[in-house]
Amino acid sequence: MKKYVFTALVLFATTAAFAQNRRIQNPNNPTNNVPAKDTTSALTKALKNAPATTQPVKPGKKDWSKVRPDPRKAQDHFMFELGYDNWVGSTDSMNIKGINHSENVYFMYAWPFKSDGRLSVAAGVGLGSSNIYFAHSEVMVAAYGNQTLAFPDEEGTYHYKRYKLVNTYLEFPVELRFALDPEHMDHSWKFAVGTKLGLMLSAYTKGVDLMTGNGQVQGNYTIKYSSKQFFSTAEFTPTIRISKGVFGFFAQIHANPLLKASAGPTIFPVSAGVVLSGL
Repeated sequence: MKKYVFTALVLFATTAAFAQNRRIQNPNNPTNNVPAKDTTSALTKALKNAPATTQPVKPGKKDWSKVRPDPRKAQDHFMFELGYDNWVGSTDSMNIKGINHSENVYFMYAWPFKSDGRLSVAAGVGLGSSNIYFAHSEVMVAAYGNQTLAFPDEEGTYHYKRYKLVNTYLEFPVELRFALDPEHMDHSWKFAVGTKLGLMLSAYTKGVDLMTGNGQVQGNYTIKYSSKQFFSTAEFTPTIRISKGVFGFFAQIHANPLLKASAGPTIFPVSAGVVLSGL
């Protein structure tokens, strides 16, 4: 009897051990003590752990909102203009001849756009002058009894060897600027459009050396007359400018007539020339 009982216990223990071993090896029936077998493929793991892709940056693309002009480089704070002047609307009887010229000097400050460092708005103050020459003619700016500005023809009679009209202005230029390379302003192409708001400071004529009708010198002296009575004292002048580095070209035209409405023909001064900018 003991023999049969012992044999039964051995069979029971063997069966229990075998069943336990099968549960451990079966991946579909994991126990709390034995982790399940990881059946995820290596490719799936690699794709899951791969870093996120980033959008490629286009070559040559630059964030101009982060670009600002180098303060050590020239930023056109100072401008000097030398131009050739003329009048649109002048008559033949005025006898405008010679190298008419203007000299303008300005001090300006620019504010770059936050959204694009290539763009800026600039404003400043300066002085402008225009010199128009006449041959065998005078400009009667000081003829206070006249209602209009007279340009008497003096061909064949007494006249001045050199005679000119000079208008000077206090000017306030305003510009919208664009620079191709704002980090190197002293070498960059630069473009500007704007206007000059001005106030006439003086208008005077200057005659040098009185001559006779046959060309003989009658007197070696200079005579000046000054008056603004016939002139529009306000100035509104659209401008354009193109520069490479510190050298460039400019052009401008008065949008309002030079003379008052009742003082003579409708004349619009124009000027074009070279500009030197820096600082």
